[in-house]
Amino acid sequence: MPESLKGQVAIITGESRGIGLAIARAFAAEGTAVALVARSEAAVRTASETIQTAGGQAIPLPADVTDERAVDRVVEETVERFGPVDILINNAGSASAIGPIWEVAAQTWWHDVTTNLLGTFLCSRAVLPGMIARHRGRIINVVSAFGIPTSPESTPTPFLSAYSSSKAGVMVLTHSLAAMAEPHGVRVFGFRPGFVRTALVEEGARSLAGKRWIPELQRLLDSGRLVPAEVAARWIVLLASGEADDLSGRVLSAADDIDRLVARGDEIRRKGQYALRLIE
Repeated sequence: MPESLKGQVAIITGESRGIGLAIARAFAAEGTAVALVARSEAAVRTASETIQTAGGQAIPLPADVTDERAVDRVVEETVERFGPVDILINNAGSASAIGPIWEVAAQTWWHDVTTNLLGTFLCSRAVLPGMIARHRGRIINVVSAFGIPTSPESTPTPFLSAYSSSKAGVMVLTHSLAAMAEPHGVRVFGFRPGFVRTALVEEGARSLAGKRWIPELQRLLDSGRLVPAEVAARWIVLLASGEADDLSGRVLSAADDIDRLVARGDEIRRKGQYALRLIE
């Protein structure tokens, strides 16, 4: 049965706008205390004040998720202010390296990888000892269809190679973390929110490199075929509730039928579905 999220504690990274902010609001509405993490101090303070004004519990914790000491401080302060961490949402992301790799600065390419993959690793590593000690906890990693094509008809996204590679890496990390943590009562999920209008997407579409190398972003933004951030937030709240615990280690999508997936949990695990695999 789903757990009540009231009184639980969640850390949400990349939360100052878009999907992250919608997730924070959704958890706060459920009575979950939320620690809001992003690089911009002004943004996390504004988001925290918005949630507090609506009656929720929130603290702003500006930090760079690629900084190990900063991440450790985030977890320490969250525990000090709210108590042990029950939920981690790894949502911080970067997609700055746009174009052929021979034209992209190596530092920019690596920045995307460290934000998306190293950040997920560091945040997970910081909360897992406490979760394992308490034999409970859930980690949800936000991934992307740009990481792995989702059907035989899908095509690669060659000019977002850092973003795609790192998000594929997060999928593999999700499988590994789930296998390691599940015996200790901790569940780990990957989640693809679909095409949501976010600042990251809009900035990429507007940039000169984006207009040249990934014009499909702007076409998608103009099409109106977008997933509201609130839909992704509701999905993540559901995963955090325990309703889909049998699907730990899987990469799920906002387009999925959650009731059908939960009912097929044993079959999905047995067949290795919804996991990163090479199919011959």
